[in-house]
Amino acid sequence: MSQNDNFQPDDNEFDEDFVSKSQRKRDMDKLQALGARLPELNKEQLAKVPLGDMLRQAVEEAQRLKPRSEATRRQMQYIGRLMQAEDADAIQAAIERFEAGKQAHMQIFHKLERWRDRLILGDNSDLQAYLDDDPGADIQHLRQLLRNAKKEASLDKPPAASRKLFKYLRARAEDRL
Repeated sequence: MSQNDNFQPDDNEFDEDFVSKSQRKRDMDKLQALGARLPELNKEQLAKVPLGDMLRQAVEEAQRLKPRSEATRRQMQYIGRLMQAEDADAIQAAIERFEAGKQAHMQIFHKLERWRDRLILGDNSDLQAYLDDDPGADIQHLRQLLRNAKKEASLDKPPAASRKLFKYLRARAEDRL
């Protein structure tokens, strides 16, 4: 038997809590990336995120700094360090809720744009399809907005009437929510 055959690893050598330096670096990079998203939030959103006092102050300071400056870079590193003491999962969940709401808002916005374009370019069947989707709409007002928008489009004028139509569609969508 050689010496290597008798080798017995220490119990400490395969410690279950051991985290490699590379893994710690990856974890820290994730925390810094998450922390970098915090200054992008507005005051109302930031108030809803579960942050400690020091981290909240650091984020507010980062919001006051000029973007892409050396001071901002250092502040973001500081925020990343403070993130180690925070509940990253709760912060991540809060930010994801804001982004989901933003995505839903954008989907509604695009749907309304499609309705506006379809109504202006289409015929009475498109108007009837919209009314089937929104039975509470004021048909006379909607027809007037459509006439103005179609006339405006045919004369190659700026889209003021088209914007009024979109505002009406948006107001109707908000009423239904």
